[in-house]
Amino acid sequence: MADFQTLDVVEEITRNDGTKYHEIGNLLHNGQAEYAVEHGMLKEVRIMKINIPHSASVEKYENYVNENFRIYEMVAIPEWIEWVKTPAMDEIIAKIMQENQLS
Repeated sequence: MADFQTLDVVEEITRNDGTKYHEIGNLLHNGQAEYAVEHGMLKEVRIMKINIPHSASVEKYENYVNENFRIYEMVAIPEWIEWVKTPAMDEIIAKIMQENQLS
């Protein structure tokens, strides 16, 4: 598994059923999402903003992700793992979107 991951990219991810969600990731995560698209695990991924500021909100979400999810260290992942968010983390994502003029 990968070491602690710093998150600095906002992505829009489209699941195979057509529903979309926003994710705060990094270039490794984006590469994994692109790989997942190429292998039918996701429908689409696009970067909305790169190099976002490391705000208190980003730090909170970063800690949540690193503490709660297995993060593969390679791009060629065996499965796509969607980072399921608590209501509190949904609020943090919304705040990050606002902070980066993406809401």
